[in-house]
Amino acid sequence: MAREFSRTDRVSQQVHKEIASILQNEFKHREPTVGMITISSVDVSRDLAHAKIYVTFYGSDEDKIKEDLVRLQEAKGFIRSILARRIRMRAVPAVHFFRDESLTEGIRISTLVNEARAKDNEKAGKDEEE
Repeated sequence: MAREFSRTDRVSQQVHKEIASILQNEFKHREPTVGMITISSVDVSRDLAHAKIYVTFYGSDEDKIKEDLVRLQEAKGFIRSILARRIRMRAVPAVHFFRDESLTEGIRISTLVNEARAKDNEKAGKDEEE
C-alpha cells in the first residue's frame, strides 16, 4: 500500500505550521514594526535541505512590504534556529522567503475582467439604442 503523502509533503506541512507560529509569536516581539504576515505555502526540496516560504503581506504599501521582506530575510537565521528547536530532524532546511503575489495578481486580473465587462455592457447598450 502506497503512502498517502510523501516525506517532503509532511515536512512542508510541519515547517508551514511552525514558521507561522514563529512569525506570529517570536518574530513579532523582535520586530514589532513589521506588518501582518501570513504564510501562503512552503515548498521543501526533495533532499529536505531548502524550504521556500511564500509569504503574503496585508495592509501595507509597496515600500513597507519591501522593507518587511528585507527584515524577514535578515532574520532567517533567527527563525531557522527556533525552527530547529521545534522540529525533530537531523538537518533543518535552510529557509528562503519569497513574496507571494498571487493574491494581488488575482485582484488585478479580477479588476481587469470587471472593467472589460463594464465596457462590453456599455457598448451593448449603445448598440441597442442605434
